[in-house]
Amino acid sequence: MNVFVIGSGNTPLPEEAFHLAGMVPDAFLSFPLLGQPKAIERLGLVSYDLDFYDVSLDLREYTGAVLRRVCADTRAVAWAAFEGTFHYDELLTSRVAHQVYGYCTTGAEPVVEWDSAALRGDKWRNRIAEARAALDALLSASEVGTRQEGGDDC
Repeated sequence: MNVFVIGSGNTPLPEEAFHLAGMVPDAFLSFPLLGQPKAIERLGLVSYDLDFYDVSLDLREYTGAVLRRVCADTRAVAWAAFEGTFHYDELLTSRVAHQVYGYCTTGAEPVVEWDSAALRGDKWRNRIAEARAALDALLSASEVGTRQEGGDDC
């Protein structure tokens, strides 16, 4: 499972933070992503790779718990996506919506979808667009805050 979170800084949560919903990943890797654009760097972007060796596990509840956890203590937007889908130019866009199977914004309940037909549908694409709007608002608020701190009135 690959989870990305923008807004929680660049310091990953400890492995123990992902012992959730009665489950513990068999392998855990976390790291801040490199080459962050300035707008994202101000907020931080961390990637979590959580692996379970038992492929028969139903990870829907766990995915929701992880998304809730990474958004819990800060204003953030998080999403779970298939391996190899991350690119800065395509964060939560309609082009990759079918590759995102869960998301969460601070203050809201996580949304998780596992049905491949639903992931390719208009309803899911619209939900991902809402998550992208939340991300845009987060990035915009960060930019405004940075300008105010720096005294830039532009």
